Amino acid sequence: MQDNPKRINNIDTENTGTANFIRVLFIGDVVGKSGRFVLKNLLGQLKDEYKPEFVIVNGENAAHGIGITKDIADFLFDCGIDVLTSGNHIWDQKSIIDHIKKEKRLLRPANYSPLAPGSGYGIFTSAAGRNIAVINLEGRIFMKGLIDSPFVVGKNIIENIRNDCDAIIVDFHAEATSEKEALAFYFDGDISAFIGTHTHVQTNDAMILPKGTSYITDVGMVGSKFSVIGAQKDIAINKYLTGMPAKFIPEEKNIVLNAVLVTIDPLSKLSKDIRKIFIDFS
Repeated sequence: MQDNPKRINNIDTENTGTANFIRVLFIGDVVGKSGRFVLKNLLGQLKDEYKPEFVIVNGENAAHGIGITKDIADFLFDCGIDVLTSGNHIWDQKSIIDHIKKEKRLLRPANYSPLAPGSGYGIFTSAAGRNIAVINLEGRIFMKGLIDSPFVVGKNIIENIRNDCDAIIVDFHAEATSEKEALAFYFDGDISAFIGTHTHVQTNDAMILPKGTSYITDVGMVGSKFSVIGAQKDIAINKYLTGMPAKFIPEEKNIVLNAVLVTIDPLSKLSKDIRKIFIDFS
């Protein structure tokens, strides 16, 4: 990997808001060691250029592509991340179970059993002293496990916290595009931003929904552009050819960083702008 990343797109942030607006940087699923390396090296540049007051990262693939460990979570927080969200791989590294009970900045999906350790949402203080709520939800279509309705659980959380925060960000970790769109429209006007994760491919539909919630079907990943959702392509191809189970291994080269920058009006708690970020580190 080269030390100097190549910028694919330039984002004009000069006209996205005033000093009173909230800027939140949401970075897609970090895949393995190379993803962590690139995030560490680029986060300072991203903060200097886009000046977010709050940074969210989905970290559920940070431990060799599957799950997250205590040490990796601590490493990512030390890089300057405010909140880590997750998804269906949150329990794959068993050491995280005890850690998530204590680390409130690491979220698991809120629509898991209330008896599961950890929390699925929280209200956190930004660098500018604003209260930013982050809710982590998981989809049910094409996903495994016993999961409560993200529609019901998410709506209840939003109604309980809406008066206590300046912005509400939802990470919806889901497979089906239709489920993501439906839930986003259901929450439209009640939350600031709805960010899809899990499929690792940045979609081309970043927009403001009719009632003021910003939306993207999938923010993408921090992983190899020449891979199958971050995994070595030959392993994935052989799995599909043979139908045999295979352990995915992260591809370590040609890493890209996918993210979105969301600009929010703290008075209305609705979005003024959402911009995609794509940086090629290869």
